[in-house]
Parts: sequence; C-alpha cells; structure tokens
Amino acid sequence: MRDGVKVHTEAQTFDRRPAASAWLKKRETQLAAPGALEALNAPQVTLADAINKYLDTSMRKIGRTKAQVLETILRHPLAARSCDTITSADVSAFARELQGGWTPEGGIKPRQPQTVGNYMSHLGAVFAVARPMWGYPLEQQVFRDAQVVTGRMGIISKSASRNRRPELQELDKLLTFFTERRKRAPQAMPMDQVILFALFSTRRQEEITLLRWEDYEPKNARILVRDMKHPGQKVGNDVWCDMPLEAMAVIERMPRDDERIFPYSTSATTANFTRACKVLGIEDLRFHDLRHEGVTRLFEIGLSIPHVAAVSGHRSWSSLKRYTHLRQVGDKYVDWQWKPKAQ
Repeated sequence: MRDGVKVHTEAQTFDRRPAASAWLKKRETQLAAPGALEALNAPQVTLADAINKYLDTSMRKIGRTKAQVLETILRHPLAARSCDTITSADVSAFARELQGGWTPEGGIKPRQPQTVGNYMSHLGAVFAVARPMWGYPLEQQVFRDAQVVTGRMGIISKSASRNRRPELQELDKLLTFFTERRKRAPQAMPMDQVILFALFSTRRQEEITLLRWEDYEPKNARILVRDMKHPGQKVGNDVWCDMPLEAMAVIERMPRDDERIFPYSTSATTANFTRACKVLGIEDLRFHDLRHEGVTRLFEIGLSIPHVAAVSGHRSWSSLKRYTHLRQVGDKYVDWQWKPKAQ
C-alpha cells in the first residue's frame, strides 16, 4: 500500500505456515528496496527487444553473418521470454536445440559444435551490452555460465584451424576449366583471373569484390583494402596492402569499365568455384584456401614476417602463423604456366 492505495499484490501457496512467513518477509524486504516496485510494474523487456535494440543502435557495422544469426534467434521461442526470467539453463537448452537441428522453418539441420559456438558468440554480444547500455535486465553472468556448461558438454567449440592447400594439378584443372568456359562464353565471370589474383594477392573473397580502381597505386605497388576483416573493428579498418607483381599483372588485365576492379558478388564467386570443384572431382577445397596458399607461399620464397604481413594485412604474428604450413623452400610457381607476368 502507498498512501492508502494498493500498488502491488502477489500470492503464493505453501504447505506450512513457517515457509509462508519466510517467503513473505523475504518479498517485503525485496520490494522495499528503492525502485523495486517501479521495476516490477514496468513493461517487460524481452530478449527480442534486446536483440532488436542491438541491431538498430550498434555503432559498428554488423557483418552479414552476425545479422543473419541474430535474426534467426529472433524466431526462436527464447526470444519471446522476458529478460529477467532467462536463466543459464534456458540458454544452454537453446544451444542444445541448435545442435540438434532447430530451424525457424521447422526443419532439422544438425549443426557442428563450431557452428553452435558462432551462434552463441553472437548472442553473447547482446548479453554483454543489454544491462550496462540500456538497463535491460539481461544478466551477462547467465550467458557466461551457459557458455561454460555447453563448452564442457561438447555442444559448442571453437572453429578448428584449416590447413588445406591446393595442389598445382588442382589449380591447373580449375584454370583450364574457367579459361575454356570464357572462350565459349566471353561474357562469363573471369574466374580464372579472380583465382589467380586471390592466390598471388592473398586477398579474401569479400575484399576482392570491393577493390576500387581509385584505391590502386601501381607506382607504389599497393592497394587500399577498405573495411578489412577484423574481430573488433567492422567499419573504417582501411589498410594499405603491398601488391606482389603477379597480383598487379592480373589487375592490369582487367577492363576499366566499372569503379570496382572485380565487379562481381561474393555469392557468384563462391557458386562458380564450388560448382567447378564438384565437376572436376576436387574434394574439400574452398576459395579461402587460396589465401592460405598465397600467404604460405610468401614465407616459402623467403619473405620476412613484417613483409608478409604488409601483403596479407595481418596485424599480429599469432593470427598470421596459422597460414605458415611450409612444404618447401623456394617458389614452386616459378615455372608455372599460369603464373601472371608483368606486361
């Protein structure tokens, strides 16, 4: 009661009077705390509210994958729960459902622990800012506890390092395939040139499709890579990268009828590459493996760590060393028939 007016009421049934008295005293103490009644009677904030707030107000550009993951979580029943009612058991159960194959459409697509770990990582970003930023009653410790439990149960795990490198004969098959295709269909995407550029420039797929002519400085043998991938910086991470002569030779072959050097989409690049590997019987090869091969090649021909980093754009040795699976000393591409040569 406040000023003779009832402002809140709640009840609970107990088998014994002492238990009821203990609960009554505990609740009266809790509700007497400053702001307790106001918070109790305030509109309930759901996990969906927190996710939408995060998507709408994040000052950093949210990557496509992260946005897709959060939008998927929005369609799970957990998103409709009030923030203050979500426990670590609820979050852990959600992770287990993801592993088991839950999808918004009702289908079943079992996920690997690494994939579930990515979902949890993106959800954790919302838990991290909800209370300190907006006052939403979403406890970060709840998520941390769930993360520990699901990790120990094998429901989530970190992505394993990938060491796959293309063989010369595999590259020969791919480049022959795409070269012959362009002879038959000149308007087709020049995947042979894209592959060669990825290999010798060490650029990521997304970076290749965004490179601009205005950012290319052939006299200084460098190019500006805009918004380079970085775990803590999605926008404004523009990095000048050195350009090997072979990569520059590929650029010089490209027509200048667009502001982008390679005016194609990442989805088209992936589809072309994946389809060709399937047709040619090349197993377990991804477009990103070309970057791995390119970086490793630079070490094999004797470049120093700082020099390799200047080409690849890596900021630290710890992130660069995973690409250095050396097989030999020297350039295995020195007499390769497809090696681009400066004009």
